[in-house]
Amino acid sequence: MKILIFGASGSGTTTLGIEIEKQTQFKHLDADYYYWKKTNPPFQEKVELQERNKYLKADFNRFENVVISGSLVSWGKEWETSFDLAIFIRLENQLRMDRLKRREEERYGARLIADKAIQETSKAFLEWANQYENPHCDGRSLKTHKNWMKLLNCKTLTIDGKAALKDKIDIVLNEIESYNNNL
Repeated sequence: MKILIFGASGSGTTTLGIEIEKQTQFKHLDADYYYWKKTNPPFQEKVELQERNKYLKADFNRFENVVISGSLVSWGKEWETSFDLAIFIRLENQLRMDRLKRREEERYGARLIADKAIQETSKAFLEWANQYENPHCDGRSLKTHKNWMKLLNCKTLTIDGKAALKDKIDIVLNEIESYNNNL
């Protein structure tokens, strides 16, 4: 079974993907690790689309049961037909932005205060993330994700990002069981 978990940055897609891997035989793949080059600080340089797709597809095909966390909306049409289940996590914007600000502080620590380049990168990231609900945003946005969900050739669920992690896990485990029962 192949599962995709996506939503706005900070909505909890990676957390849910990691927990699914812990509780099942699924391999968790985080799209960020394919999208970004390994740098210190992280998330500074993008990997070219063709290269990231090559490595993600190789890992995606290597495992029988895979859960990917992250948005693949701009990665190519082939991803529209690659999944058995897609889960969209929706979280209210202010809660999401609060999470992201805390995450930036945890990730960079004192460097967020002392390093001008990190400050600028973090500020730009938070401004980008805060545009998610803007209906005029052309990039990764609520509008784009809703439109993309219509193109996916699999069952899609929307989960409230405020729900407890255990409740989200229960939903996914029930879907996995139902899928396996219908094979």
